[in-house]
Amino acid sequence: MKLRRFAIPLLALCLIGGATLAWFKLRKVQAEADLPSAKSRQGEFLVIVRCRGELGAERSVQIAAPLRVSDLQIVWMAPPGSAVAAGHPVIRFDPSGANQQVNVRTASLRQAQANLEQAAAQARITAEQDKLDLGKARYELERARLEASQQAIRSEIQGAEANIDARVAEGKLHVAEASIELHRKSDEAKLASLTRLLDQEQRELDIAQRQIAFMEVKTPIAGVITYLTNTSQGWMNAQPFKVGDHAFPGAVVAAVPDLTTIRVEAKIEEVDRGQLTVGNPGLVRIDALPEKTWKASLVSISPLTEQSFEWPPTRSFRAYIALDEPSPELRPGMNSSADIIINRLPNAISVPAKAVFSDQGRPIVYLKNAAGAYEPHPITIEARNPDEVAVKGLEPDKQIALVEPPQKAKP
Repeated sequence: MKLRRFAIPLLALCLIGGATLAWFKLRKVQAEADLPSAKSRQGEFLVIVRCRGELGAERSVQIAAPLRVSDLQIVWMAPPGSAVAAGHPVIRFDPSGANQQVNVRTASLRQAQANLEQAAAQARITAEQDKLDLGKARYELERARLEASQQAIRSEIQGAEANIDARVAEGKLHVAEASIELHRKSDEAKLASLTRLLDQEQRELDIAQRQIAFMEVKTPIAGVITYLTNTSQGWMNAQPFKVGDHAFPGAVVAAVPDLTTIRVEAKIEEVDRGQLTVGNPGLVRIDALPEKTWKASLVSISPLTEQSFEWPPTRSFRAYIALDEPSPELRPGMNSSADIIINRLPNAISVPAKAVFSDQGRPIVYLKNAAGAYEPHPITIEARNPDEVAVKGLEPDKQIALVEPPQKAKP
């Protein structure tokens, strides 16, 4: 009776302990079964260098205010960021200043024309007067020579006087001829100078008239209009140009990037620079359009590192990645990421990068067994990229844990 009295509680205690142990094992298996997991994949593995950057246009046309026109005020602008076609107006300036310039140049042209006509008339009067003086001098010379020729019938004194008068008349003729030549050269120079002044005023008027047409600025290429910063009120109040702002002559007001030349301008770390070669293919993803991937290629890399203006300052290479088929919805300044492909491994076994752990310095994955538990499985790493790892020693379509199982004994 005593043995039976002790055996029944002992048996109940053993049953409770066994049930508890079985419950803990079941909970452990269920906990491992609930771990996040993934399957190993077989296929092409891309060895990539991932970089970040933003879109930029290789070709961009600047839109500037017209020259030699004062008080340029913007009265109309195309909406910022809107698509514009080649030859489409993007900015209009107030034409009153240009009209005033035309009026001023027209008045100057008329004055120059009047001065030229007056000088030409004066030159004609001078020429006629010179002809009269020349004729008179020739008459006096002929008359003096005639008097001198009558020396034989006159006294010696009268003959000498006649010869002297003839020489004086000849000298006056030479003076008259020299004066005529001087007047002719002077009038020609004055007329030439006034003609050049007239031509200059005509050119100035033509320029002023063209400036009226330039008050409406058109874009020479198709693209997206982007307005630059107006710093006329100081850097603290700098903001993009808008209607009502004034611009000085020749100021660059806007830019139109060519969307067909859009590319990714990315930063490459120094440790990755040696792996890249111009011509490497790539894949581009735009943050604003995450559902689409663009094929691209690496077209150039800066020969030297460039220092950034961020804090703390860093140095990196600048890489330019051209899109094979740019889309119309892309805009300069969009943030993007690019995967530059440096190698391809066909038929490789790959697992997520977060599924690889370390056990005593050796890489392992936690492989799901037939009982539903995860156990460590050694692997050999072939290649890595930011998201996946190519491995050996693992079969495809195997369930592996993405986190380390709790309370897992190390082998």
